[in-house]
Amino acid sequence: MYDIIVVGGGPAGLTAALYGLRNGKKVIVIEKSVFGGQIVNSPKVENIPGFESISGDEFADKYLDQVMAQGGEVLMEEVLSVRKENDHFAALLDSGKEVQGLSVILATGTKHRTLGLPMEEDFIGNGISFCAVCDGDYYAGKKVVMIGGGNSAFVESNLLAGIVGELVLLQDLPEFTADEKLREQLFKNSNVKGVTGTKVLSYIEKDGALAGVRYEKDGQVFEEYCDGVFLAVGLVPCGKAFKDLACLDERGYFSAGEDCRSVTSGVFVAGDCRTKSLRQVTTACADGANAAIAACDYIRNL
Repeated sequence: MYDIIVVGGGPAGLTAALYGLRNGKKVIVIEKSVFGGQIVNSPKVENIPGFESISGDEFADKYLDQVMAQGGEVLMEEVLSVRKENDHFAALLDSGKEVQGLSVILATGTKHRTLGLPMEEDFIGNGISFCAVCDGDYYAGKKVVMIGGGNSAFVESNLLAGIVGELVLLQDLPEFTADEKLREQLFKNSNVKGVTGTKVLSYIEKDGALAGVRYEKDGQVFEEYCDGVFLAVGLVPCGKAFKDLACLDERGYFSAGEDCRSVTSGVFVAGDCRTKSLRQVTTACADGANAAIAACDYIRNL
């Protein structure tokens, strides 16, 4: 029987684990894909306190090591559901096993948003990518299209610009929304072109492979042929499986305040999966700390 079951191993989940452990609690962190969450895809992070610059992957490794050094247990499995049984909770894993705990912290994070176009699912991982640091080298000297115009799109694009032969950014808004510094840095590259006010209509397929995108601008339809497409059009929350324990808002985020308490006694939510105005590593860590302290108070009063 664990004191705290943490579902999700991103910055929020790892912080929750660390604070629980520092309060003498027995904690397990269960992560379905990669410890560290979305930040592992960032080649360079400059807004984490204490680090002038660090890769997301290195930061995640350091944080995971810190949690394990404090005695935290970690498990690579997917939590399919959580149910409350009298004074404790049971988390059902995809292996069929169950993990028992006195409290639960849901730090399930978010996943990449897609465009929902025909053939998109077939092309993901086979022409469509989300991570420049992961897949950029596959397109060395080739032409790629980046769909998106915010900070994430420009961070990824700045990495791609030094790898690919040609890069075209398509943004659906009238102007790019990324920070000015990121915009200036990217458009210094002569192999980069940006097009705003676009609406991507479909992917172009040739002989079963992705060959480009078709988009509309000012009432005209254009075709941009390329070797690969990168998507940076936002994120969607991953909490639907736990909607019976913690209420979701209209966008699918857990409805909870800064105290991270859900509508179910003993269940807490933390990180990007929670309704909030700012989703950053620092705010995720703050949520993790609040959720863990609240969970410790809950356990103390059992």
